[in-house]
Amino acid sequence: MAKAKIQEAMEKPLWLKYSEEEVRSIILKLEDKGMTSEKIGLILRDQYGIPKVKLFNLKIKEVMKDKFAEPSVINLQNKVKKLEEHNKKNRQDKKSDRALILTKSKLKKRTDYHSK
Repeated sequence: MAKAKIQEAMEKPLWLKYSEEEVRSIILKLEDKGMTSEKIGLILRDQYGIPKVKLFNLKIKEVMKDKFAEPSVINLQNKVKKLEEHNKKNRQDKKSDRALILTKSKLKKRTDYHSK
């Protein structure tokens, strides 16, 4: 589908009852509960009936960045913890060893980038 058609289809539906500020406050409230940006999107869709945050010209990660949180770094830290726990239980799993190395390097790159 052409990009112009997609933008026409992304007009705000009439049945959507939330304003931009309400959506922003919901996102920040869910972030305070420790949710990732992916989970926030699912909750907005399933519980609040907001199909896409882009309808409000917002992005979840940008709203979270406004509050000085780096969701990508937090997600990578959680992934490293899970992989380390998995590797303790399954010492023969070489694929997860490799995944842990790659994830740690991604985490280091992101933290170096955000510390500048």
